Amino acid sequence: MTTKKQVNKRSLLFLILFLFSTSFLSLKTLKKVNIQDIRISGSELFSQNDVVNNSSLKFPIRLIFVKTNFLEKELKQNLSLKNISVSRQIFPFGLKVHVDTRTPIAYGERILNNEKILGFIDKDGSFINKQNVDETNLSKLTLQVFGWEKKFKKRLSEIIIAQENYEFELVKITFSSNGFLTIDEKDLKTIFLGFNPTLINYQLQIINNLKNEFKKNNFLKKIDNIDLTDPNRPKIKVFKP
Repeated sequence: MTTKKQVNKRSLLFLILFLFSTSFLSLKTLKKVNIQDIRISGSELFSQNDVVNNSSLKFPIRLIFVKTNFLEKELKQNLSLKNISVSRQIFPFGLKVHVDTRTPIAYGERILNNEKILGFIDKDGSFINKQNVDETNLSKLTLQVFGWEKKFKKRLSEIIIAQENYEFELVKITFSSNGFLTIDEKDLKTIFLGFNPTLINYQLQIINNLKNEFKKNNFLKKIDNIDLTDPNRPKIKVFKP
């Protein structure tokens, strides 16, 4: 009988503690989050104000009402991030924001609402706004990209990755307003690639082969431009003294 009473007391105590803790946690989630309750990790480039100014949230806001998935999408786009995770926390109270920044590998330029915007490009072909980049080592960048648009990301990424595996050295990549692609190589000069994105890997392979062949034959200085819009029929224009 005594043992049964002890068990009942423990059960009652556990129930009271459980109800108290759940009530406490519920009250905590209803507490309002202020700017100072935002904790950022992963980069020192962004501040609490950057989170506030680049989201539609109006602070202070009750913790339970923070839509973390929506906030992640907003901040990823507006801060040019590679990835981001946002989570609600009770202990310590607030929002935990972990950011994964993009690494610039080229200067970039895009036109938005008839306005020229300067920034950078990463290996994925994504555009990074100028204010969202760590300026360390930017002086080492040699490649420039003009006419960036989101629809060109895949082709741009393929070009950038190919350059790491091939012998050519690109200095400029240009998309015209109608999508015509032109690249400039250090020795081969201007190369016209055209509109067809499905040809890009074949075209890049030809560029690499031409570079190696012309290098062997000491022909590089004679090149003016190369037309690879039809990669099966390359057209090479040479300087005429």
